[in-house]
Amino acid sequence: MELVTKTLLLCLVLAVTNAAPTSPQESAAVDRCAGIEFDAITPDENGATFFFKGDHVWKGFHGPAQLSTEFFKEIGHVGAAFRMHNTEDQTVHDHIFFFQDDKVFSYYNQTLEPGYPKEIQEVFPGVPTHLDAAVECPKGECKTDSVLFFKGQDVHVYDLATKLTKTKTWSDLPTCTSVFRWLEHYYCFHGHDFTRFNPVSGEVTGQYPKDARHYFMNCTNFGHGGGRRPVNCSDVKLDAVTTDDSGRTYYFTGPMFMRLDTRRDGVHAFPITRTWKEVAGALDAVFSYTDKIYLIKGDQVYIYKSDAHFTLIDGYPKSLQEELGIEGQVDAAFVCPGEQTVHIIQGQRMKDVDLTATPRAVTRDLPLPLSDIDAGLCDSDGVKVFKGSQYYDYKSPMILAMGRIAPHPQPITSAMMGCKD
Repeated sequence: MELVTKTLLLCLVLAVTNAAPTSPQESAAVDRCAGIEFDAITPDENGATFFFKGDHVWKGFHGPAQLSTEFFKEIGHVGAAFRMHNTEDQTVHDHIFFFQDDKVFSYYNQTLEPGYPKEIQEVFPGVPTHLDAAVECPKGECKTDSVLFFKGQDVHVYDLATKLTKTKTWSDLPTCTSVFRWLEHYYCFHGHDFTRFNPVSGEVTGQYPKDARHYFMNCTNFGHGGGRRPVNCSDVKLDAVTTDDSGRTYYFTGPMFMRLDTRRDGVHAFPITRTWKEVAGALDAVFSYTDKIYLIKGDQVYIYKSDAHFTLIDGYPKSLQEELGIEGQVDAAFVCPGEQTVHIIQGQRMKDVDLTATPRAVTRDLPLPLSDIDAGLCDSDGVKVFKGSQYYDYKSPMILAMGRIAPHPQPITSAMMGCKD
C-alpha cells in the first residue's frame, strides 16, 4: 500500500519553475496563494503555463511572480490570452495572442511578430474589444477548430476556417476573467475559484466552483498543492501502458492513470474513473487497436471509442473468453503499430490473438524468457516490457519470445515518467 501511495503522489507533481522575483516586496504584493483573480492564463509553445495578474506573471504552477515584461517586453497588463496550437495555418501555429483593450499582440518564442500589435477586428473579425478571456477549442472538443472569446456572459465563437463569429450567452457560467484549456478540459477562472464547463454548451456539471489553490498551484495547506515530493523512480511499478492512434500515451498504476504525452504541461494523475467512468480500481492490462482502447480488468474487457472523450461501446464489458478467446489472469497486452495481432502475456507465456478474426482465438502460444511482467508497450522502436521499476527492450515480439538471454534491464527514468532518479 505504501508503494501505491508513493506512486500516486508521483502523478500529482506539477511543473516547477524557480525563477527569482524582481524583488521580495513585489513578490509578496502579488502572492497568488493569498487568493487573487487572474487576468489571463495561457501555455506557451513549449507547454509552460503563464498566469497573469496586472503587470506580473507566474511561469508554471510553482514559484514567485515576475514582471510580465521579463518574458513579453512589449506588454504590461493583459486582458485575455490564448495559444494557437491546433490549427492548419502554420504561420500562427503555437503563437500566443495577447489582448489589451482594442489591440492584439502575437508572440512566438517570446518575440513579438512583425506588424503587431494590430486591431482585434483586423485579426479576428467580429470579435469585440475589451475582452475578459479567450481560449482555443480544437475540432472534436468544439464543432470546428475555434477560439472562444469571453466578454461578460457572452461567448463569441470564432471559426478559424471560415473566420466567422457566432455569439452565445451562457448565463449559468460565472463571468470568467480567464479561461484555461488543460488536458482537453475547460476551466473558467473567477475570483480565486474556477468552474469546469462544456466548451460547446457552457454547461457546468459537478460540484463547482472550486478553489484554484487546491489544483493549479502549489500552496501550503491547500489540498493537492502542499508539501508534495516526487516518488523515486526505483519505487515505480506499472500495471498497464498503451499509446493510442492519436499518439496519447497512458500509464496506469493502481486506481490512477497518467497522460505522459502531455509531459510538457506537467505530469499529472487522475482516477481511472475520470476518463473511463465504468472502470473502478486497478487494471490488469490495456492495449489500443484502430480507434479503440481495450481495458482488461479481471475476466472482463471494456472497449472504448478513442474520441475526444472516451465512450464505452454498447454491450461492454464482455468476458475475456467471449472477446479474445482466452481465460485466466492477464499480466500485460500490446499491439504493434500497423498490426492486427494483440500479444497477451500470461505468466511466462505470450499468446497471440488475431483481432480481425471472428470469433477471436489464440493463433500462437509461445514461452517467454521473463516472468512476472507487469506491462508491455510496442512502438516504432520495438517492444518494452516493464517489470517492477525496470524495463527490457526488444526489437520485436518474436525476439521477445524466441530470445533465451534477456537483455540488460534498464531503469525507469525521470525523463520517462517525471519521477526522481
